[in-house]
Amino acid sequence: MKLLLTATIATLMFGLGLGLRASAVAALRHRPALAARVVLGSCLLVPLAALLLLSLPPAATVPRGVRLAILAMAICPSAPLGLRRAGRHGGDRELAAGLQLLGAAAAVLTIPLLVQLLQAALRARGWAIPPGLVAMQVLALQGLPLGLGMALRWRWPEWAAGASRWIDRLGFLLLVALVAVLLVQIGPKLVGFVAANGIALALMAALVLIATAIGGLLSGPGPEARISGAVVTSLRNPGLALLFASLYAKGIPGVILGILSYQMLTLLLTGPLLGLWRRSADLPPPAAGH
Repeated sequence: MKLLLTATIATLMFGLGLGLRASAVAALRHRPALAARVVLGSCLLVPLAALLLLSLPPAATVPRGVRLAILAMAICPSAPLGLRRAGRHGGDRELAAGLQLLGAAAAVLTIPLLVQLLQAALRARGWAIPPGLVAMQVLALQGLPLGLGMALRWRWPEWAAGASRWIDRLGFLLLVALVAVLLVQIGPKLVGFVAANGIALALMAALVLIATAIGGLLSGPGPEARISGAVVTSLRNPGLALLFASLYAKGIPGVILGILSYQMLTLLLTGPLLGLWRRSADLPPPAAGH
């Protein structure tokens, strides 16, 4: 599964860089304050919100593996499929792409730092992740494929525009294969996990809603920007979180099930909320294929 995880993350990030248009970079250049606020919210405020939630008295009953799952999702920003979700719900696709790019770049620095902070704050025993090694892994899995895709886009823009569609499809197929493998391996345990972890699921749901609100509030009054910001901050990177779990939390019960549960709650809760924002702003329905 580690090989499939690695291939999925790298392919999705390469496709993101390959498909990044100059207009996405221009969107960031024209809104530097907005971009800085959203990246700060996604990379730092969401993990701090997770820290606060897990410090509440009810969280003391949450099993260690599930706490680690929440932390892993909180510190891993820039979900590769956020661009599609932003377009589907009426957001600014170019702005979302640029914000994803910044989030993936910032994660190379923020994830190792947050690992140290959260381990110290919550005394997360059994989750000894060396920050230097994490930085190298994030750089290799996200930074290098993303940078390579951007370089090819800059050097051969016409070729990259066509190739990005095929790379996106390949990344999506790998993601589907990854989900299928996970469901076969641990799917039967998911029902029991949900039944036994009501408090943990409530904390996850609270964090999803807080993350969505952070992005919406920090993105300003424009509805397209608000939806894009909310998508970027609410969608975490489950592939990266699963990879860290498989490397550093192997054998701890509940980690992978917790990550999958968090991802499912994210999709269930943010979809209706983003749709409500789109309708309240009287935005047109998304075009086919978004």
